[in-house]
Amino acid sequence: MDRIIKLNEFLKVNPTDSFVQHALALEYIKLGNDEQARGLFEEILNREPGYTGSYYHLAKLLERQEKTEAAIKVYEKGMEETLKAGDKHA
Repeated sequence: MDRIIKLNEFLKVNPTDSFVQHALALEYIKLGNDEQARGLFEEILNREPGYTGSYYHLAKLLERQEKTEAAIKVYEKGMEETLKAGDKHA
């Protein structure tokens, strides 16, 4: 819980910091709070589509929720964005 508090403090200073939002979403997933995590991932990707790491985690979350079609769309969009960026790792 201390990490969540700290990450929220960072977001008060810079509310659109994608790195911090992504880290916070991962902490929410650890706690089983998928809806809050999903909201953060979606916010990141709407604002910054090139933030490629969030596609994978959002799609996995959707898979866990048995939203297969939505997960596939997110995976596909993530692959499209990583190709644009020339990122073969992500």
